[in-house]
Amino acid sequence: MKRSEFIKSIILLSSILFINPLISFASINSVRIGGKAPFFLLNGYNKNNTKKKQWSLDYFSKKWLILYFYPKDFSSGCTLEAKNFQDNLSEFNKLNASIVGISADNEEDHESFCTSAKLGYTLLSDTNAEISKLYDSWLDPYSKRNTFLINPEGIVVYKWIGVRPLGHAQEVLEELIKQQKLYA
Repeated sequence: MKRSEFIKSIILLSSILFINPLISFASINSVRIGGKAPFFLLNGYNKNNTKKKQWSLDYFSKKWLILYFYPKDFSSGCTLEAKNFQDNLSEFNKLNASIVGISADNEEDHESFCTSAKLGYTLLSDTNAEISKLYDSWLDPYSKRNTFLINPEGIVVYKWIGVRPLGHAQEVLEELIKQQKLYA
């Protein structure tokens, strides 16, 4: 990576972390609460299932799905967010929920990031930004920091746009519990 590209990346990541996310990512989101979650089929990595190479929305049917988009493996905010989801993974599992992270990083980067951060959930590679764009979660050249809560029927029941990494996993966990009570 050239020095100028590196500096541009740092500036973009800094703006994602420190500028008011509602201003940074203001847009009309095409994913509607109460609507069907857009289908995806992406390559990825999960240390608990290393032989599996592709995941789709259908793979997670009959479970709650926390689908979060993030800018870049190994960046400080993304590492904080990923580790916070990992710290709460057993609680999510008890609630029949899967966590999936999506970024433009390739599968090798995801494998390295999962190993380094000790992540036990799936990270998917959206290298051409197709799925990030479907979820209105793309700001070239990175995925935006958005999260979608999808019920077992594939319906989006809650979304967070332009989230801050600190405390986000706990916020998602609390909303999952609330949504499951409404769903029951």
